[in-house]
Amino acid sequence: MALEVGQIVEGKVTGITNFGAFIELTTGQTGLVHISEVADKYVKSVNDYLKEGDLVKVKVLTLDKGKIGLSIRQAQAGSDRPANNGPKQSRQSFEDKLAKFIKDSDERQTDIRRSIESKRGGRGGGRSYYNI
Repeated sequence: MALEVGQIVEGKVTGITNFGAFIELTTGQTGLVHISEVADKYVKSVNDYLKEGDLVKVKVLTLDKGKIGLSIRQAQAGSDRPANNGPKQSRQSFEDKLAKFIKDSDERQTDIRRSIESKRGGRGGGRSYYNI
């Protein structure tokens, strides 16, 4: 069976490092799950989530010159639970968000104007020319 990007397969954890875990797939090939692809949360140590011999479902992310990039968290998101699509949306209405944006934008522009004006003026204004 040939692997394809996006495919979800099972594998066995054969090794754990500080940057990820090596997974032997059912095809006999070995791939790497990077530490950032182990869980949806911050992972300080892969050992907190996996141990050698664990059976896991992984999603094939990349196939490049014999190297296989895998993801446990994307395999879980694709199967039984909803995907985490970024930060949670606040319950503000569009008008509230727009008003906040305009206020922040006005404050930034005011700060920029003050900064520019302080650089221009200060010591008598512009250039002075003397008649010699």
